[in-house]
Amino acid sequence: MSEFSKVFREALAEFGMMLDDAAIDRFCSYYELLIEWNEKMNLTALTEPRDVAVKHFIDSLTLLQYTEIPQGASVIDVGTGAGFPGLALKIARPDIRLTLLDSLQKRLGFLDTVCEELQLKDVVTVHSRAEDGARTMLFRENFDFAVARAVAPLNVLCEYCMPYVAVGGSFLAMKGKTAAEELSKAENAISELGGRVGEKRFFTLGDAGERGIIVIEKISPTPEKYPRKSKVIKKKPL
Repeated sequence: MSEFSKVFREALAEFGMMLDDAAIDRFCSYYELLIEWNEKMNLTALTEPRDVAVKHFIDSLTLLQYTEIPQGASVIDVGTGAGFPGLALKIARPDIRLTLLDSLQKRLGFLDTVCEELQLKDVVTVHSRAEDGARTMLFRENFDFAVARAVAPLNVLCEYCMPYVAVGGSFLAMKGKTAAEELSKAENAISELGGRVGEKRFFTLGDAGERGIIVIEKISPTPEKYPRKSKVIKKKPL
């Protein structure tokens, strides 16, 4: 058993998660590819087995602990980076139909390689800025779920992500210790974009710190004028 496999299995037990051996093996391969590619491009500042296991993989998998994603649901990971949380969700739940969207082609090359090596099916990678992809007929209001684990404030993140969600679906926002504060400042944005706040989960992820998962339900179409240009979203958030 590799060092990472041992550390990851211990972390799964620590946080009350269960995965079969095939999924664990895929996460081990994902880790190896992440470290290998990280030597030639900036994918993550975290490289130690425990850090990647908890702060990337387990953190991503908390979505499956605290929310319900039905069998065969379509999920778009907006600004996926090195594949968190989307690719981790896909490994744990192969039934999910996943789209990984990112603005950097090099990162998508990494993700394509991971999907090929791990033999993951029903995964599409898209090279686009978040605000541009949401204006295409192919993606606008076409997903059961949008997910994002991003550093942008929630009112900004909602404008990037809500337009991708079909009415009846949800945006699952993964936030850190400022989750509750950000939510209070995002109420106008959520309403304006066709959403309402659903479940809220606040918890501590061991030594990784405080976390919040906020479910924003899509109850009406997002007005056509959204999303605005990125510089406008940041300068004049809803």
